[in-house]
Amino acid sequence: MNVSVFGIGYVGCVSLGCLAADGHAVIGVDTNSRKLDLINDGKPTVIEDGLNDLIYNGVAEKKITATDDYIYAVKNSDVSVICVGTPSGDDGRLDLSHVVKVSQQIAEALKTKKDFHVVSIRSSVPPGTVFKIENIIADISGKIVDKDFSVLANPEFLREGSAVFDYYNPPYTLIGGKNNTAMELLASLYSKVNAKVEYTDISNAELIKFVNNSYHALKVSFANEIGNICSSLNIDSHSLMELFLKDSKLNISKSYLKPGFAFGGSCLPKDLMALENIADELKVETPVLSGITKSNEAHIEKAFKLIKQTSKKKVGFLGITFKEGTDDVRYSPYVTLAKKLLDKKYTVKIFDANLNLENVVGANKEYLFKDLPVISDYMVHSFKELLKECDVILIANSKFVTSSHILKIENKIIIDLIRIDENLRTKDNYIGLSW
Repeated sequence: MNVSVFGIGYVGCVSLGCLAADGHAVIGVDTNSRKLDLINDGKPTVIEDGLNDLIYNGVAEKKITATDDYIYAVKNSDVSVICVGTPSGDDGRLDLSHVVKVSQQIAEALKTKKDFHVVSIRSSVPPGTVFKIENIIADISGKIVDKDFSVLANPEFLREGSAVFDYYNPPYTLIGGKNNTAMELLASLYSKVNAKVEYTDISNAELIKFVNNSYHALKVSFANEIGNICSSLNIDSHSLMELFLKDSKLNISKSYLKPGFAFGGSCLPKDLMALENIADELKVETPVLSGITKSNEAHIEKAFKLIKQTSKKKVGFLGITFKEGTDDVRYSPYVTLAKKLLDKKYTVKIFDANLNLENVVGANKEYLFKDLPVISDYMVHSFKELLKECDVILIANSKFVTSSHILKIENKIIIDLIRIDENLRTKDNYIGLSW
């Protein structure tokens, strides 16, 4: 099948690679020339395990191209997949301007297209968005909804750091719509995905992502609060949670439930705020949801207090991206902590092998340089250099150093934000955040 993917950031780039690997001809569409150049050179726009080969092979086999010509892209595809960002405003309301703009572009292209066209919205959007986009496309193109074109809600369930695996192994493939022909056509894109296709109405498909991610955020905060209680009682929080997780009938999932650091990234904070905003507009009280962000912020504050208690002013971050296996710093709690330390006149140094400032693009770049505009001044080139320049080392990524190495470090204070190893609790210069 011929597919156009609008937005070739995190979700879009993974979609390009996987769709091409499944045999589809894919056109990536973006306004960012740097992203277009990377794709056309056979390079991904984000760091994800396995994605390099997918993009390289897709371009080499002429299954992947990238362009800013949206007219060409739509006319040469059967399905347009919208993967552009929907960032949160200060009030939690999602900014749908990129989705609207892309929809307008698709509509312009459809004016002269005779074939039936499917528009799939993979971006996270609140209920009512599909209906809005249908009207935009119909008004501009003059085409009839569900006769000439159809708009479907098709949320993704990708986790950064394991996105390619997640693409092929989601809990289900969810398609929300009202045109059976369009829904079956879209389902055929995922014939090689190891999951059942679930058909539902549009509103369910629009809302489910926010519900899922808000629950995931809740689990992270719950586990961290349990960790704080255990720490005060001198109880091993991970041992306790292993007992908790043995209940597979009611507790269900193991994900996110081991105490660690605060949550971040482009999904959990944004979707949590969005769900709160939806509830607020409906005048529905959500005290639990409202407390999640407060708990998360308190966890960051606890880390700051631990640093303050050391009386040391030179602090090194081993990792700054919001989680391992990605170069994404959006809403990273480590960036928040670093900014707080800098505001309090601490000296901050950062080593993160995944973060190449020259390759940071799009919303990721915008967020990073907004919060840490001179981040290049703080970056060092090795863990050895980090140790040399800092008195306090914050462990935020387990991939850059081994626990045996940590055990050998003397005359430095190690604050472990993620629990790199179960056996480090007794080391004199080692501080665990919640264990």
